[in-house]
Amino acid sequence: MKRLLFTVGNELMGDDAAGPLLARLLTRSPLDNWEVLNGGSAPENHIHKVREFGAEMVVVVDAAEMGLSPGSIRILSEEDIANQFLMTTHNLPLSFLIKALKETVPHVLFIGIQPKHLAFYQAVSPEVKEAVKFVYDKMRNGDFDFAEF
Repeated sequence: MKRLLFTVGNELMGDDAAGPLLARLLTRSPLDNWEVLNGGSAPENHIHKVREFGAEMVVVVDAAEMGLSPGSIRILSEEDIANQFLMTTHNLPLSFLIKALKETVPHVLFIGIQPKHLAFYQAVSPEVKEAVKFVYDKMRNGDFDFAEF
């Protein structure tokens, strides 16, 4: 199965760098059967690359304000995203991104990581760094159950 990690986030805004941080980790320590694409703060500009890749599964990772403890991780449904259950710092709604991906990708999974702070030129919090490592380990093990985290 062709699998793609598609990350979203602004590396200059503290914990919004969760996605790009995970992309860097996967680039430095590749996992079998995973490719990575960092969509940055304008992921809609990279949808054509996802389509060209022909992935059967895309995992989208972004910092998402979910009202949880910093570093909490959740798999969010289309309904959660469509109902604006979460807040992001990006120009277009994530529902647009997910809908566009689902036009050509059979399996799309959205993973949100709760930020501690979203401010320019702040470092990524220890909680979010730990969450990024946790997601990477789950990808390595092929386990996407985040109910306990």
